[in-house]
Amino acid sequence: MKNYLTLEDIPNLQQAVDQVITLKKEPYSNEYLGRQKTLGMLFFNPSLRTRLSTQKAAQHLGLKTMVMNFSNEAWALEFEDGTKMSGLRSEHIKEAAAVVSQYCDMVAIRAFASLSDKHKDVEEQVLHNFSRYSSIPVINMESATAHPLQALADAVTINEQGLTKRPKIVLTWAPHPKALPHAVGNSFSRMVQQLDADFVIAQPAGYELNTEITKNTPIIYDQEEAIKDADFVYAKNWCSYSNYGKILKTDAQWMLTAKKMKLTNNAKFMHCLPIRRNVVVTDDVLDNPNSLVIEQANNRTYAAQWVLKQLLENGRA
Repeated sequence: MKNYLTLEDIPNLQQAVDQVITLKKEPYSNEYLGRQKTLGMLFFNPSLRTRLSTQKAAQHLGLKTMVMNFSNEAWALEFEDGTKMSGLRSEHIKEAAAVVSQYCDMVAIRAFASLSDKHKDVEEQVLHNFSRYSSIPVINMESATAHPLQALADAVTINEQGLTKRPKIVLTWAPHPKALPHAVGNSFSRMVQQLDADFVIAQPAGYELNTEITKNTPIIYDQEEAIKDADFVYAKNWCSYSNYGKILKTDAQWMLTAKKMKLTNNAKFMHCLPIRRNVVVTDDVLDNPNSLVIEQANNRTYAAQWVLKQLLENGRA
């Protein structure tokens, strides 16, 4: 593995999940790997779990970390080639990526979708330009279209439930007051497609994700029908992809409730956090013993640690 940009950079997902679980049991067993090496962490957007879990993962491997918030601590970056930089952007990605490569042995980047320019978002302008001009491994801490660290942690969380049969897993759209990106929904879909599972997506009409990602996954436009007999229900909001960046529905009809969860097979509830209580899901679902959200967050550390370990062992960092 040269970089970790998408879930497809993992050669064997089940093998990776098994190795993450082993790391979780002995997190300091490879503390020597990262000694005298530095992980740079660049945030173009806010973070709680991603920042802290990735830093903790680095510490487990003996890595030092340097963190920069580009929103208020760095020069505005230009990503286009051949542009005359006479406006607000004072540093080009070519120089910025080269300089970061001198200071760090690996760089992890978090940059959300603009939700205003579909072409640039799908193109992954920030992530791919850093990858293009960096001479060190690049790790995706959530980008415009993908959140592979979250998806790996989610795969671990599902695996830890000790499945004895082919589970039914439902990704359901949920209401939210803001337009949110597709990254989590995209990566969760890619991940579950690699499991031996019955996978469906529940959503209102007009909220179809990129069909190149969902492929043949069944789409159901009735939430209650979709979650019937489900073993796992993952709630997440995303904006329209076809009518890019737009909110088409805002009412509470799709909020996940305890009454709806009674239709499931005593399903486990999942969400990547942060979550808006009594908007996305009611308190009684989130506070139920079947809620896995805290363990999902815990597994973020070991998912990130596995990625860093692979890059260190492969001699890339």
